[in-house]
Amino acid sequence: MSQLSTEVVAKKQMTERKRMWKHIRKYKALYIMSIPGILYFFIFKYVPMAGSIIAFQDYNIFAGFTDSPWVGFQHFIAMFDNPDIFNIIKNTFVISFYDIIFNFPASIILALLLNELRVVLYKRVIQTIVYMPHFLSWVIISGLFMTILSPSNGIVNSFIEWMGFDHIYFFGSEQYTRPILISSGVWQSIGWGTIIYLAALSGINPELYEAAEVDGANRWQQTMKITLPSLLPTITILFLLQIGQFLDFGFERVYTFLNPLNGGTGHIIDTYIYEVGLQSAQYSLTTAMGLFKSLIGLFLLFIANFLSRKATGNSLY
Repeated sequence: MSQLSTEVVAKKQMTERKRMWKHIRKYKALYIMSIPGILYFFIFKYVPMAGSIIAFQDYNIFAGFTDSPWVGFQHFIAMFDNPDIFNIIKNTFVISFYDIIFNFPASIILALLLNELRVVLYKRVIQTIVYMPHFLSWVIISGLFMTILSPSNGIVNSFIEWMGFDHIYFFGSEQYTRPILISSGVWQSIGWGTIIYLAALSGINPELYEAAEVDGANRWQQTMKITLPSLLPTITILFLLQIGQFLDFGFERVYTFLNPLNGGTGHIIDTYIYEVGLQSAQYSLTTAMGLFKSLIGLFLLFIANFLSRKATGNSLY
């Protein structure tokens, strides 16, 4: 009986193997096209993960991985012994939370508004304009915001003084650091997210809208009953991907806006890693911080994915 079961399992595995190779031969062009992407992630994402062992060593660049002494969790303990670390983690959580609250829905709202435009040329022009900031570096974006918010000749302060109020030194006060970081992020990325949602909107069957219109549904009802439910899988995937990068707010996005006057509410884990790791050459400590950040992001992704699968039926896996 056991021999018969083994033969059945072997035949089943052979059939599945033949089906897999048949599928690969059929779509071999797509598999070949995916090779550069696979190599990119393997070389630049998976191979560098081996460097995480530095977090458990007293790493010496001359001794290398093999000869550097092991110290266990000493660097993790030292990380939390730093009195500034809790303020830095708090800043990272708060800024990332605000980014999700304001930045993530902005692309959805703009895509819905553009989708309602009937003049195609006008729609394309607006879409191009809002997408252009995505190609600008954060150095240029920070320079633009510094010029616009300048206390001497910035357009915002000129308007404030025209209204009869005193000018505001936005980059010299900690209370404006987070709003500037979030608003600049919305301006830079809203066009990219809009393209993704417009692509998803183009895949909705127009017959659904025609049937709803026959039933007397107005545009708002069609949006709530057809558009948003159809966009829900795309929204869920992009939201889960952003949750996975919750603590990875971006070094350039923050560092270019910081100065000694506004760093109290702007310093995040990435900027701290740069200052301690590269400027002070404490590679093991900053690797421990990076590993801690990645583990927190992975944990949040698992939780969000589980809740999404229970609530909406959509998830990453």
